[in-house]
Order: sequence, then C-alpha cells, then structure tokens
Amino acid sequence: MTASLPSRLAIIGTLYIAQGLPTGIYNQALPAILRSHGVSLQVIGFTALLALPWVLKVFWSPWVDRWHHPRLGKARSWILPLQLLCVILVSSVAMFDPERLSTTAGLTVFFLMMFLLNLLAATQDIATDGLAVRTLARHERAAGNSVQVAGYRLGLLVGGGFLLYLLGAWSWTGAFLLVSALLLLLTLPIAIYREPVSEPASTLMSSGYLSTFRDFVRVPGFKSWLGVLLTYKVADGFGSAMVKPMLVDMGFNLKQLGLQITIIGSAATIGGAVLGGWLTARWGRYPAMMAFGLLQALGLGAYACLSFGWRHGGGVEPFLVYGINALEHLATGLATVALLTVVMDHSRHQHAGADFTLQVSILAMSGGLAHLLAGFVAAQAGYTAYYLLAMTIGILLLWPVVQWGRDVERAGRAV
Repeated sequence: MTASLPSRLAIIGTLYIAQGLPTGIYNQALPAILRSHGVSLQVIGFTALLALPWVLKVFWSPWVDRWHHPRLGKARSWILPLQLLCVILVSSVAMFDPERLSTTAGLTVFFLMMFLLNLLAATQDIATDGLAVRTLARHERAAGNSVQVAGYRLGLLVGGGFLLYLLGAWSWTGAFLLVSALLLLLTLPIAIYREPVSEPASTLMSSGYLSTFRDFVRVPGFKSWLGVLLTYKVADGFGSAMVKPMLVDMGFNLKQLGLQITIIGSAATIGGAVLGGWLTARWGRYPAMMAFGLLQALGLGAYACLSFGWRHGGGVEPFLVYGINALEHLATGLATVALLTVVMDHSRHQHAGADFTLQVSILAMSGGLAHLLAGFVAAQAGYTAYYLLAMTIGILLLWPVVQWGRDVERAGRAV
C-alpha cells in the first residue's frame, strides 16, 4: 500500500534537512569562518574545488541506483550508512583546533574533512533524489520540490547560520558536537521507514553502465534542456560566493552573520520554496522559471547598491542588509523549486537517481566553475562591479530558458 502524500513528504523533508546540515557547514559557514581567520578571498574562492563530489557524483550514480540490500531497500541501503558516517565526521571536526586555520597544514587537514563531508552528502543525495522521483507522481512534484528545497534550506540554516551563531556565542567543539547530534536525530525517521519494494533492474540497466546515460540524453527535448542546465545557476553560483566575505569586510561578525543574516536568508528561501511550489503548479514550469530567474538576477544586483553605499561612506544600515539578503534568498527558493520540478520531470522512473543526478551535476558543474572565478573577480573589480556583473549574467542567461520553452511548445509537451 502506497503511503499518503503527507507521509511521503515528511520522509523526503527530513532527508533533505539531514542532507542540508553538512552542506551548510561547507556552503554557508565555511566562507565566513575562513575570512574571520584571515584567509584570502582567492583561497576562499578556490574552496569550490571541495564541492567536486557534487559534480562528479554522476559517475557513481548508476551503482547507487542498481546496488542495494533487499531487506533495507533501494534508498535506505545507502542513506543509513552515509548519514551515520556524516555524524562521525562532523564529530571529528569538533575536535579540530580552529587556530590551525592560519597555517597551511591546518588548512589542508580542514579542507580534507570538508571534502569528505561533501563526498558523503553528495552520495546520499543520489539515493534521496531517486527515492523522491520514485514516490511522487507528476502532479505531486511541485509540492515535493517545495518540501525538498525548504527542508534542504532548513538544514543549511542549522549547519550554516545556527552554527555560525554558536561559534560566536559558544565554543567550536560544542557547536559542532551539537550539529552532529542533530544529524543523528534526523537519521531516525529513515531508519524506521518501510521503503516500498523496488522494481527489478531493467534490461537497459543490465546492458551496461554507459547506456544509462546514453539513452537518457537521447530523450526528445534534452538538447534544449541541456542549455538550461548549463546556464541557469551560473549567476547564482557566481554571485552568492562572495556575500559572506563582503559582509565580514563590512564589519559583521560571525554571530551577526549566523543569527541575523543567514537565518533570515534561509527563512526567506524556505518561504520562497513554499510559494514557488504553489506558483509553479499554478503558472506552469516555463513561466515560473522565467519570472523567478529574472527576480534572482535582480536580487544579486541589489548587493551592488549595498556595496556602493558602503564604499562611498554611507555606512551599512543593518535592516537594508537583511532586506536585500532576504530578497536574494526568496528569489533563490522560487527559482530552485521551478528548476528542480522540471529536472524531476526529465528523470526516468527506473533510473531516477542517475537521471536526476546527471542533471544536478551539470548544474553544480556550471555553478561551481562560476564560484571558482568569484574570488578573483571580486578582488580585482571590487564588490560593486562584481555584483553588477552577476546581475547582467543572470539576465542574459535567461535566453536558454526561452529557447527551451519554444522547443517544448513546438513539440506539444506539457510545461
């Protein structure tokens, strides 16, 4: 018997919260932590390389789809051990001395731990995405992606903003141990979940590793959709990389970044995710992606106004910072839900993990490359020109969405 939609959404939500926790440490807290210990913008920009597992996970995704223990289930066979390893690794980070971040050896060790954390979270993501695609019907996917993005951002909030607050108000060891305990608690729902029996591996899956990807990219309409995957998150990956370092340079401390900025931003993203699911279902996939993509570009451009006022002696009005941060995160939540709903539509049921992973890996690759360049551009151009450039890129790169929409319309497919 299929579980009710609320039950399935609850399981999916807890899994994405658990996934967001370790990712929040890397993606949200790490830039501020490094900058507060005097690490250069160029090195902070290069931390994008630590997220390589999110780009490369596509290469092991077919095995995550194929191999599992029958008694545990297709998704639980991977999710349970991976989340427990994350608990152990975050506990190990708690034992690290943050003063060592000022040394090359210390940075190397810390970066290795962050890389392993990303490797575990990225592999867990394959199994979680596959479970979501298999358990949600097409008309349920907008709601499912609202829960996915909201849960993920809630995890980012705890692993990022809440962690930064604890680091400023408490201690390094205590902060990371608490995050580790929360991650362990979030493992309990999937531990008791009775996963439906999976279908046997298809002939396609048995025919070879490469055929999984080769037949997927031959699906009608994939060529125009590939253009969207390569470009839609470029401006976001580029622009968001320097927000925390810029605010540290403006005088915000870790406690302020964690409590007032990251938490407000994450709350806005969650609100955007909930609203985005409703609007995507109401408007359709294509109109939602266009509108939300434009709003996301304008949100990045608002940081240029903030930087301009700061550079010209206008001071930094905290409520203006919070408002701009909330706008940018609201737009991110809206755009991400619309995007991932279409990603889910393009994922085949039997190869859900591999298909979904291939698409988000392309997104991560393009966004990650933009992130990699961010530190150099910001250091050379200054924050104002940097964010004006990010806004311009975001607007120009809506053109592939237009092309995809026209292709879908010509083919008579639903959007």
